[in-house]
Amino acid sequence: MATGAEIAFLDARRLAALLHARELSAVEVMTAFLARIERLNPIVNAIPTLRSRSELLADAAAADARLAAGEVVGPLHGLPFAIKDLSLTRGLRTTFGSRIYRDFVPTSDELYVARIKHAGGIVIGKTNTSEFGAGSQTFNALFGATRNPYDVAKTCGGSSGGAAVALACGLLPLADGTDLGGSLRNPASFCNVVGFRPSPGRVPRLRGHDDTLGVHGPMARNVEDVAMLLAVIAGPDPRDAASLPEPGAVFTPPLARDFRGARVAWSERLRRYPVERAVTAVCNGARPVFADLGCEIEDAEPDLAGVDEIFKTLRAASYAASLGGELTRHRELLKDTVVWNIERGLALAPADVERARAEKAALERRVDTFFERHEFLVLPVSQVAPFPLEIEWVREIEGEPMHTYIDWMATCYAITCTGLPAISVPVGFTPEGLPIGLQIVGRRGRDRDVLELAHAVELRTRSSSRRPPLAS
Repeated sequence: MATGAEIAFLDARRLAALLHARELSAVEVMTAFLARIERLNPIVNAIPTLRSRSELLADAAAADARLAAGEVVGPLHGLPFAIKDLSLTRGLRTTFGSRIYRDFVPTSDELYVARIKHAGGIVIGKTNTSEFGAGSQTFNALFGATRNPYDVAKTCGGSSGGAAVALACGLLPLADGTDLGGSLRNPASFCNVVGFRPSPGRVPRLRGHDDTLGVHGPMARNVEDVAMLLAVIAGPDPRDAASLPEPGAVFTPPLARDFRGARVAWSERLRRYPVERAVTAVCNGARPVFADLGCEIEDAEPDLAGVDEIFKTLRAASYAASLGGELTRHRELLKDTVVWNIERGLALAPADVERARAEKAALERRVDTFFERHEFLVLPVSQVAPFPLEIEWVREIEGEPMHTYIDWMATCYAITCTGLPAISVPVGFTPEGLPIGLQIVGRRGRDRDVLELAHAVELRTRSSSRRPPLAS
């Protein structure tokens, strides 16, 4: 019989197969993950809201009973799942990382959460996030900070930091996240897991306001497990007019492909952003992997002129639309950076937003022209390695000052503005043992291509197999 630690670190695909074959029971699986949560979560603070042990074991027993009765079950049947605390979960507290919502219990599920449940996933609780998802450092005044398991004195990134840490520590087999300016990619890089920002519309959403930048996406310890989850949560929904037409099943076949002759544009810093030397060294160390795969590599970047102002304008407009009322009612309960972002949005004229949208459309056209020659763009995920927990946001990179709390995330948010699918895949560690991820960007709508190349890179670097000492 597998030990609890062995169960917790099985690939999600293997774990699901064992459950379906009844070689492991959902009760055994739930017991194993709850034991690890009990031992490690007080240290890393990844899952601040957890349902009771008795409820979860009862849900697991019910899952076993359905399988024993011969019922048809979904691909996630019996797998424990904790949802990022920005997404609605019916009957389970959802705080958005804010004291304003400390006692809020939704009456409905986020669309993708309903799909996870329908596929047999057992929602056990919520993963920690930064307040309203603002900033790539997972801390909030309600639950505190989530710690990086590779060095608990460092940040795990964010805002999907609780999810990334839970995966790295074996507290969950799969996780979800959101990504506006890098919230799936940055914590994946900082925690040595995989985070995929799919194409906008790949995972449908019921938008409460006009957000053209944010997406929902999957996280896991390896690329194939990311594809497994994406197959469940992707696919069109008539309630989201922007949802893409392809079914989630396109991500089910094995991620096998010959990359000989694939044209890869390599960029150390998008020709414009400072990147720590340690990050550049690790990322460049992975360049021979692409050559070994047969890729044709060229140093090149798309024309991203105006991208910083585009992102900051549209982000601010989104914050004003979604949180402007909270500023009026609960200003004293909002962190300073959120207040700043909302106020910047409220100060925008409609013409400012329309101009940013027009410039974004023009940027997308230029980028598509670039991708006529190149199939992929490869660059660092984050401009810095994981930094001390007490630092709210990075003030300087390689001597260049960062003027706002989002400036140090530019290698992620610039890619957001292209509308292209992008993944963070582990490729190595700094001399201090801190994880570094590489960002692979694909052509418009070609999400599967990105997963296939990331999978091929992952098989050669084997970086994702290195677990944090804390989880051993």
